[in-house]
Amino acid sequence: MIDIHSHILPGLDDGARSLNESIEMARQAVQQGIHKVIATPHHANGMYQNELLLVRQSVLSLNTELQQQGIPLEVYTGQEIRMYRDLLDDLDRQLIETLDGSGYMLIEFPSGSIPSYTSEVFHELRINSITPIIAHPERNVEITKNPEKLLELVEEGALSQVTAQSVSGGFGKSIQALSLELCKHHLAHFIASDAHNMTNRPFGLAQAYQQLGDKLGADYVDYFQNNAESVINHTSVQLNKPQWPKRKWFHFWK
Repeated sequence: MIDIHSHILPGLDDGARSLNESIEMARQAVQQGIHKVIATPHHANGMYQNELLLVRQSVLSLNTELQQQGIPLEVYTGQEIRMYRDLLDDLDRQLIETLDGSGYMLIEFPSGSIPSYTSEVFHELRINSITPIIAHPERNVEITKNPEKLLELVEEGALSQVTAQSVSGGFGKSIQALSLELCKHHLAHFIASDAHNMTNRPFGLAQAYQQLGDKLGADYVDYFQNNAESVINHTSVQLNKPQWPKRKWFHFWK
């Protein structure tokens, strides 16, 4: 398996606090069946500034340590970039980059809203041949209240990534129900761990795929796994027509 969103790098954000914890997280990932992980420390979220050069250096150091310890996990460079107005300028300055230098960039919204300038920035990214991947939309308040907001962004060309724990129920039944609906109706294109530690925010990708297969079928598992592989291979992901059924939201919250 391939994981496109993790906080495995030591000491950069609220993920792994030390090299030893990074190593233990790597062992956990391998036990899950994960063999490639994109490290995506938070950047420009008001607490953490992890510019590209720093991330590259940290990835190189961690990969060296993993090789020395014989842990069969390969870590790739990425960032979880909070949406901000100067994003394109910082891309030009090489302070930020796509996932592993691919055509995909992981973008995080504030937890409570979608910034008003999102469509404009996403349009500029697409002009630069970069497809934005919206991180964990199922945990964004504005989207949970009105998933059609996500539908609009996907119809404009964005992709989205739901969190493994959301799919498996770790964040509650309501978020699980929404996550599965986003997967079912092609408003999600990736499942990733967003792993921060070994305990309350572990990798959990195997459990998520098991839950997805049980609820929606093996074809959905293959779809999400193939899309994750497309990011690492720098190829186009498979796209299906997105939709959102007209229904009253209270059915989900019962």
